[in-house]
Amino acid sequence: MSTPMRVLVVGSGGVGDAVARTAAGRTFFELMVMADHDPARAERSVAAARGLSATSALADRFVAARVDASDAGAVTALAREHGITHVLNAVDPRFVMPVFDGAFAAGADYLDMAMSLSRPHPTEPYARPGVKLGDEQFAAADRWAGAGRLALVGMGVEPGLSDVFAQYASDHLFSEIDELGTRDGSNLVVLGEDGEPMFAPSFSIWTTIEECLNPPVVWEAARAEEGGSTEAGWYTVPPFHEPEVFEFPGGIGPVECVHVEHEEVLLMPRFLDARKVTFKYGLGEEFIAVLRTLHTVGLDRTDPVTVRGTTPDGTPTTVRVSPRDVVAACLPDPATLGDRMRGATCAGVLVTGTGTDGGRREVYLHHVVDNAWSMERYGAQCVVWQTAVNPLVALELLADGRWSGSGVLGPEAFDAVPFLELLAAPAPEGYGSPWGLEERTP
Repeated sequence: MSTPMRVLVVGSGGVGDAVARTAAGRTFFELMVMADHDPARAERSVAAARGLSATSALADRFVAARVDASDAGAVTALAREHGITHVLNAVDPRFVMPVFDGAFAAGADYLDMAMSLSRPHPTEPYARPGVKLGDEQFAAADRWAGAGRLALVGMGVEPGLSDVFAQYASDHLFSEIDELGTRDGSNLVVLGEDGEPMFAPSFSIWTTIEECLNPPVVWEAARAEEGGSTEAGWYTVPPFHEPEVFEFPGGIGPVECVHVEHEEVLLMPRFLDARKVTFKYGLGEEFIAVLRTLHTVGLDRTDPVTVRGTTPDGTPTTVRVSPRDVVAACLPDPATLGDRMRGATCAGVLVTGTGTDGGRREVYLHHVVDNAWSMERYGAQCVVWQTAVNPLVALELLADGRWSGSGVLGPEAFDAVPFLELLAAPAPEGYGSPWGLEERTP
C-alpha cells in the first residue's frame, strides 16, 4: 500500500499561489503545506485554496508555514515536522540547491520548475558553456538513486510540459528527429491605471533576467559525435541570437523569438535522440530593449553593491543590496497582474524530422492558456497558472503510480501519454486544459 502523499510547496509567490488554487480541486494528496519567507503570503494562498475547496475536509488539507528557502536545514526541519513525502520548489532558481538538498535530507522526493543556476565560461562565454543549468543537481544523481528517492527536475511548463511534448513526439510521431525547438510566445498586455499598456513582466523579473541575459545554450548531435560524448554537443551563442518570426496558434499570431538560455536544451539531449535542440523565446522589441538597458547599466547584477541612505530619523547609513533585487522590488508582483492582463500565452515544441511513415514531417505541439479563462476559474493569471498546473499533474501521476523512478530525472524519462491525457481531460477527472498538435509544412 502506497504512503499517502503529503506535499510541501516552498514559495507562495505567483506560481506557488496558483499551485494551491489549482490543487484545491484535486484529491490525490492528504496535506499541502504552503511555505514562504513571508507568512502572510503563505496564509493568503491557504485562504484562497480553502475558499476553492468543495468541502471542509478538503479545505483542511492546506496549512501555512514560514520557511527560509536559502537554508537547507530549515527546509529539512519543516518537511520532517509535517511528514512530507514530496517537496515542490516554487521559488526563484537561486534557491534550488538549498531546497533540493533539504528535501533529500528529509527523505522526501523533490520536484522543481527551474534547475540549479549556470555560470558562464570564464573566458569564452559566447562559445563554450561553463557550469550549465542543472549541473549541480545531476552531479547528485547517484546519491538520489542510491537512496531510492526521485528528484524530478524542470517540471513546470518550460521546462516541463515542453519536455513531455518532446517525449511524446519521439515515441509516437517521428522515427528520426532533426530538431526539437521549444518556442514560447504570447500576445499578453498589462494595462495601467489609465487603461494604456505598461511595462510589467508577467513572470519573475529575477528569473527572466537570468534566462535572457545569460549566454543561450544550443545542442547539436554532430558536435557530440565529434567530441565523443553528449557533453561535447553543448555550445553557447550571444544573447538574443538568430531572431525569427514564429507563428503562434490560439489567436496569438506572429512573434519575434530569439535564443534564450533554458533548461530544455540541457534536458532533452540526455534522454532523447535529436540532431539539434534549441529554445527561443518571444520577447518583443520593447522587452529586449529594457533587458539590454538593465545589462548596460549593471542592474542585472546579483552581487550586492553599497548604497548610501538615511534611517527614518535622518541618520546617514549604508546598505548592501543586489541591483537585480532592486529592479524586482520596483516592478509589480506578477501574481497581482491578472485583472489587468489581456491575451493568451503559448508554450510548445516545434519538431522536425522523419515521421513514422517515412515522410518529412513538421509538427508544433502546444498548450495555449487564455488569461480570462485562468482568472475566472482559478483567480490566477495565465503565465503563472500554466507553470503551476504541470507539477501538479506530475504529482498526481506519482501518487497513483503511473509515474515512478529514482535518481535525478527530467520529464522526458516518463511516459508522456498519461500526463497529456490527465492535463486535457475535463474536470473533475482531469485538469480541463487541452493541448494541441498542429501540422506544418516542412
